[in-house]
Order: sequence, then C-alpha cells, then structure tokens
Amino acid sequence: MTTAAAPAPPSLTSVFVRLKLSLLRNGLRQSAGRTAAYITSVVVTVVFAAVMLLGFALLRGNAHADSVVVLMTAVLALSWAVMPLFVPSGDETLDPSRLVMLPLRPHPLVRALLVASLVGVGPLFTLCIALGASLALARGAAGVVAAVVAVPLVVVACVALSRAVAAANVRLLTSRKGRDLAVLSGLVIAVGFQVVNFGAQRLSRAGGLASLEPAAAVTGWLPPASAIAAVGSASEGDYAVAAGQLLLTVLALGALLLWWQRSLVKLMTTPDGSTIGAASASGRDRAGTGLLGRLLPGGRTGTVMERSLRYIWRDPKTKAAWITSLAIGAIVPIFNVLQGTGSVYWACFASGMLGMMMYNQFGQDTSAFWMVAQTISTPADAYAELRARALALLLITVPFTVVVTAGTAAVSGDWSALPDALGVALALLGAMIAVGAVASATFPYSIPQDSAYKNVAPGQGGLAWISIFGGMAGAALLCAPVIGTTIYLHLADEESLLWLLLPGGAAYGALITWTGLKLAAPRTASRLPEILAAVSKG
Repeated sequence: MTTAAAPAPPSLTSVFVRLKLSLLRNGLRQSAGRTAAYITSVVVTVVFAAVMLLGFALLRGNAHADSVVVLMTAVLALSWAVMPLFVPSGDETLDPSRLVMLPLRPHPLVRALLVASLVGVGPLFTLCIALGASLALARGAAGVVAAVVAVPLVVVACVALSRAVAAANVRLLTSRKGRDLAVLSGLVIAVGFQVVNFGAQRLSRAGGLASLEPAAAVTGWLPPASAIAAVGSASEGDYAVAAGQLLLTVLALGALLLWWQRSLVKLMTTPDGSTIGAASASGRDRAGTGLLGRLLPGGRTGTVMERSLRYIWRDPKTKAAWITSLAIGAIVPIFNVLQGTGSVYWACFASGMLGMMMYNQFGQDTSAFWMVAQTISTPADAYAELRARALALLLITVPFTVVVTAGTAAVSGDWSALPDALGVALALLGAMIAVGAVASATFPYSIPQDSAYKNVAPGQGGLAWISIFGGMAGAALLCAPVIGTTIYLHLADEESLLWLLLPGGAAYGALITWTGLKLAAPRTASRLPEILAAVSKG
C-alpha cells in the first residue's frame, strides 16, 4: 500500500504577495471613501508619472539631460529612505515585528517581503520615473542593454532601501517618538518647499541646467543614481565606466539586503526594551523636574510655566506647532534676504509665527483644561495663569527673535537696521501675545488628539479662522504706532534716531502684553464654563 505524497507547500513569496493583495483589497472594502481615495491616488500618480515621462522624452538629446535625470533619481531614492520615518502607519507590512512568532528563516523572509513590497503605487511611480530617465539617456544597443538592467535595479534598490530603514527603526516607528515624526512631516514638506524655491531661483541665476553638472558628476557614482548614470555612459561608449556604475548599484543593493536581514534577525531574537527605557526615562523626568523647578520662579507662576514648557516638549501636536514656527520663522526671513528680495525687517515674520503660539492657549490643554479651571475662581487667578503662560512663551520667543533678527542683519550685511528692526519685531511679538490672550478667552476651540492631521474639531473651523486672522489684524493695528514711527523716521531722514526704536519697541511690546493680559483675565474668569465646553469638544 503506497502513501500519497504530501503536496508541496506554497512558496513563501507567493504567500506574502497574496497577503499583500488581500490586505489591500480588505482595506478598500472598509468604506467607499477609502476606495475613492485610493483610486484617486492611483490616478494622480499615473497622471503625474505620465507627465514626468513626457518631460523626460523632451529632454532626450539635450546636452544636460544626464544631469537632470541622475539628480532626479537621487532625490527619488532619498524620498524612499525618509518615507518610512514620516509615514510609519501607511503600510502595515512595514512592521516586521508582527512576524516574530512565525517560524520563518531570514533569507526566504527577506525575499518574500521584497517581492511583496513591489506591489503598490510607490513602486509603480518609481518604475515610471526610472523608465523615463533611461529613455532620456539610452542611445544605441549598448544604452538599451544598460537601461534594461538599470531600470529594475533602481526600483528594487529604492524599495530595499525603504524596507531596510524601516526594519532598522521599527522600534522607533511604533513608539510615541515615531508618531511625533509623523506629525512633523508637515514641517519637512514646508521646509522642503522653501529649499526647492531657493534652489530654483539660484539655479536660474547661475546659468541654468549647466550649473547642475558638478553635482550630477558626483551623484552619478552614488547608488542607485549610478545605475541611471550607467545608461548615459554606455550610450557614449564608456563601457568600463558604465559597468562600474552598474556594479556599484548591485553592491549597494546587496549591502541593503544584508542590512535588512540583520535588522530582521535582531528584531526577532532580542527582547523589546521599551519598558526598561520607560522606567529609566521616568527616573530622568523626576530628576529633571527638580532642576527645572529651581530655575523657574516659585508659586503658581513657576508651576504653570513648567507645565507649559513640558507640553512643548512632550505633547506631539504642541511640539510640532512649535518646531514648525521656529523653523519657518527662521527660514523665510533668511531665504528672502539671500534671494535679494527682503530686508532686515523680514525678521518680524518670526515674531508673527511665534506670537501665534499664544492663541488658543486653553485648547492646547484639551479636556485636561478642567483641572486648570478648578484653580481659577477670580480674575486675579486668571491673570496669574495667563501671565505664567505668556512668560513661558517669552522665555523662548524673545531670544529666538533676537537671534533671527541678528542673523538676517548678518546675511544682508545691513547692521545699521538691526536696532529698529529688532524694536519693531519685539513690539509685534508683544501685540501678538496680547491679542492671543484675549482670543484664547473669546474664541476657544478644541484640538482633536485622535488624528495627527486635524487641528480643529468639526464645527469649530469658523472659530479658529476668526481667532487667528482676526487676532493677526488686531496685532497689526496695535503695532501701528511703532511701525508708523519707523516709517516717519526713515522718510524724515532722521536715521540717527532709529536706535531709539529698540528700547521703545521693547517697552511698547511689554506694555501691550500687560494690557492684553489684564483685559483677558476677567473675560477668562467669567467664561470658564463656555471655554471648558469648547476645548473639550471632540
């Protein structure tokens, strides 16, 4: 009697590909909105890729086509490298810790995950870009052969780079710090736009595409851009150079796969030390509390200041708002001066960005504001609360405003305008804080905590717009005397008196801040139930 042979087990790679397709299909079935969003993203990606392909086709034959496509490939690879750090929850398969309990060997697991990772919109877009870049450079049989090898190499190398980075940082990506990075992705985009804008203007003044050649010559030997550079080298008959550039990409791909495999082995064989880390961090927090408490004033003022500063450091949304304001507040003035389109007075932009941190003070506390409300029963209590919050904000904003103004003056070389520009900036900062205190009591709104990308609860958008833009208009009116004095002194050719604007602007900003806090205190005390209901919504 013969025993029937057991059927061969399915390939691990095919299982993971089917799993990826099942996850995608089941995710789209959850709601019509999610399906529509996915289809829209695919359509937009395909259209954008088609436009890029057309652009690459138009570059064909251009003397500087190789510089453009090589640098474009390098930027694409950089995007793949940082993408898992800022979109950790975009793909469930980015977390290999879900596979820890399965009896899987490293080599088959890496191969299966790599093939499954090639299923998606991102790899499709990368394929289109790599194909277009190769079409722009490929000439002759040698160029076509190099392109056939280079295109899949670029796609696989980009995906492997992304997976290797994700596996090496999976503990970070699944922690609170990883969620902080996701919240800060908007900052990266905003700063990136400023850098791109600055680079484009510099490029137009530096002689066009020819100025890209030095950077492209270096990038052409950095994988995976070297694979695209190999297509151009092969088309020009430099077969040895093309082979070397392709070999570099192959070696880099092998190193990435090895790094990825070692990260998977470490992840699946070592315990998670998050509990130990949390315990040690707790001890550090206790020690840090005493040090911070000794540096701040005593009583309620110091307690409120410490709470506000800890919100800035610990709360993801508060931290994101502060870092965004600090970064954009420094970048915009300095970049405008570098481009020759700004003056030292652009430093007032930093004051405006940082002054907005005083707006919706109670909404930043979310539903925990009820604990603060229990300590406010009189206008004097409300004044002490608002004053301490303003002092915590000024502890950061005043030195930062001084540094940005001085840096803008240094970049522009106009040191003579530093005193009056700094005086106007400090006056504007005081006006923003004053109006922000009144707006916090008059137009409070809730900041949802269940989403990294929602800053206003549904139904409260009008309150947010009125608070922010109405407050900005009010601050501009309050600062009008200092601005008017500055303009008058310049028109009257009284430049010897401009230095008086520094102490005058600082004193005026302090006076306006005190007045705003005094006006906001009784309104805050009388509207506590309404404020609590507004900030707790959603």
